[in-house]
Amino acid sequence: MKVLVGTDFHGNKEAFEAFALKAEEEHVDVMVICGDITHFGSLQEAKNLLSLLTGLRIPVLFVPGNCDPPSLTGVDVEGARCIHGKNVAYGDLRFLGVGGSPPTPFSTPFEMTEEKIMNTLNKAADNLSFDRWSVLVSHAPPFNTKLDKVFLGHHVGSRSVRRFIEERKPSVVFCGHIHEAKGEDRINGTILVNPGSARHWNYAKATFGDDIKVEFSLL
Repeated sequence: MKVLVGTDFHGNKEAFEAFALKAEEEHVDVMVICGDITHFGSLQEAKNLLSLLTGLRIPVLFVPGNCDPPSLTGVDVEGARCIHGKNVAYGDLRFLGVGGSPPTPFSTPFEMTEEKIMNTLNKAADNLSFDRWSVLVSHAPPFNTKLDKVFLGHHVGSRSVRRFIEERKPSVVFCGHIHEAKGEDRINGTILVNPGSARHWNYAKATFGDDIKVEFSLL
């Protein structure tokens, strides 16, 4: 299976359109959006942007980011499913999700305590067997990795997301939030992927077969 991964669009309509075109060109099976669909936008704006992806009839899975309205957690758009606190299967892949972020200095719309993040992760993992392949979709990256390091060198990721990865060992984690931390890392056997901000035309493609192959490129 092929999965197209985008994050941190921050309301860039042209990036959503380019992402949809790339999904069609690559013949992907699922599109995954790791949050910050809007840039402090409304629920209606988020729904309008997501609808730009659904015309292809390729399943879209998403979690909201910290710059999205928290009310987005309870909303599905036709063809696009929010997996915050939930899990869903497509083929051999089982996806689970957590949106928002730990508290930031900026008081953004969707921030959660580490306790609430862990509770959401546990809810998402309820009755889930972590066999082949389990995919965690998180807006916030795990703490103390290459993917949560800001320009000044500080690690600002979620400690709960990291603990969940260490304990439950998902196959791969797709995340975002830290625009400058595009790349790949590992926690033990779990592959971590931050495709970089789609607002700046970044995306990643993950191919699941005998193993997992991740490619980074531009829209």
